[in-house]
Amino acid sequence: MLHDLFSPSVQHGLDIAGIFVFAISGALLAVRKNFDVFGIAVLAEVTALGGGLLRDLIIGAVPPAAFTDLGYFTTPLFAATLVFFLHPQVERINGAVNTFDAAGLGLFCVTGTTKAYEYGLGLTASAALGLATAVGGGVLRDVLANEVPSLLRWDRDLYAVPAMVGAGIVVLCIRYDALNAYTSAAAVITAFVLRLLAMRYHWRAPRAWNRRSHASEEAAA
Repeated sequence: MLHDLFSPSVQHGLDIAGIFVFAISGALLAVRKNFDVFGIAVLAEVTALGGGLLRDLIIGAVPPAAFTDLGYFTTPLFAATLVFFLHPQVERINGAVNTFDAAGLGLFCVTGTTKAYEYGLGLTASAALGLATAVGGGVLRDVLANEVPSLLRWDRDLYAVPAMVGAGIVVLCIRYDALNAYTSAAAVITAFVLRLLAMRYHWRAPRAWNRRSHASEEAAA
């Protein structure tokens, strides 16, 4: 199904671009945490490949793409090297990095959902794996860095919700036999734009109704 939507070369190029920007975000967090060069490389690899690796293992696409395509494995190492030597300059263009990260989020939630359905999962399970593909690497990154995952924190702009919307559009298109290159691109763009708007206007998910505890404020402080 993926080959029907995008040519293999286009799909590969988009994957590499998404992997690169996710790896940059992982390597930057490692630098902020004062990790050594090995830690920077590990966090870059995990952030870039963790979601896709989890998806492939669940659907039985083994060996996972991360281990069958050298470009998938070496791109995070290149990103880690770049951050290792040039992290002050990379930090200064963090806004651009976040924009490309949003694009990767939109791309991976769509391709992850499509690939999961292609391997025989139902629509709901496919959407869930599409979400996991998009955000799984970031969750693993934060856990390894001893932080509460960003998508679980109330004080962070919406991240998982745009991916959920993108995956939801894909499964609706599959359900009504309307999935093609145009509707897939629309799903990617929708998730991308929602993430950009969330960053621009600091949209956040609501917390518990009539919440009495101040634990979250204390944790954020």
